[in-house]
Amino acid sequence: MLLKEYRICMPLTVDEYKIGQLYMISKHSHEQSDRGEGVEVVQNEPFEDPHHGNGQFTEKRVYLNSKLPSWARAVVPKIFYVTEKAWNYYPYTITEYTCSFLPKFSIHIETKYEDNKGSNDSIFDNEAKDLEREVCFIDIACDEIPERYYKESEDPKHFKSEKTGRGQLREGWRDSHQPIMCSYKLVTVKFEVWGLQTRVEQFVHKVVRDILLIGHRQAFAWVDEWYDMTMDEVREFERATQEATNKKIGVFPPAISISTTPLLPSSVRSAPSSAPSTPLSTDAPEFLSVPKDRPRKKSAPETLTLPDPEKKATLNLPGIHSSDKPCRPKSE
Repeated sequence: MLLKEYRICMPLTVDEYKIGQLYMISKHSHEQSDRGEGVEVVQNEPFEDPHHGNGQFTEKRVYLNSKLPSWARAVVPKIFYVTEKAWNYYPYTITEYTCSFLPKFSIHIETKYEDNKGSNDSIFDNEAKDLEREVCFIDIACDEIPERYYKESEDPKHFKSEKTGRGQLREGWRDSHQPIMCSYKLVTVKFEVWGLQTRVEQFVHKVVRDILLIGHRQAFAWVDEWYDMTMDEVREFERATQEATNKKIGVFPPAISISTTPLLPSSVRSAPSSAPSTPLSTDAPEFLSVPKDRPRKKSAPETLTLPDPEKKATLNLPGIHSSDKPCRPKSE
């Protein structure tokens, strides 16, 4: 298990970001989706928790096979997705990622938002007071992002909001900017497989950090698009965008039917619905196939004729005596 606490400051207030994060997640998911790849929204509805109160529950499937490193693609199915479940009780949220193909893999994220510059060192003491964790500050203006994700229009060093006047953030902006808020994220990554645990957990944390950096940069760079929205308006935007995203990646409602057809043999029975929908093939992998041009061995006779049990004819084979006496070794 590898535990890290990320702190990402934003030139916004916690109340403002309540709209901004919903807008950013929907738009970002739509932009990153393509046919067969992206984020499918399975469920999105109000949820009430006895401790945290009213919130929103969301379940998604994140299809990301092409985004995996080559060593990971070699061991996962061709159609591979991660299940994301999120409980949003803003300003507190819980997000979990699991994969039915990798039962020992999980990501757990707890998020708290406060109007400060990341100075609360005890915000997660109740959740992880006995666990050692590394604290990582993420600077949306000065930290480098992967080159393939860079857009000048989304660079806080160059962007300036017309509606709020905020932007063109410079080195050290967190020390003087007002307003300012911080997203505190406690991220636990588990991959309990001997020999791969450290490598996979470190890789996942790198991916998580890049996603957090890109997403928060976009939330600020898109501020003029969402700043005047009400909660009802952003929820409608979220619904419409999710519908468009599902169509974009080619997701269609499954056809469910009940029939009286006898149960198929286990060899041809389909996988359970909880498993990734990986195409099955009856052909053996190439490395297991027997070469077609391999010469047949001649160590055994081509045919063997057995005696008719009703006839008492003896069977004469080389080296075998028809006598009933036991064989003895020849004397020298």
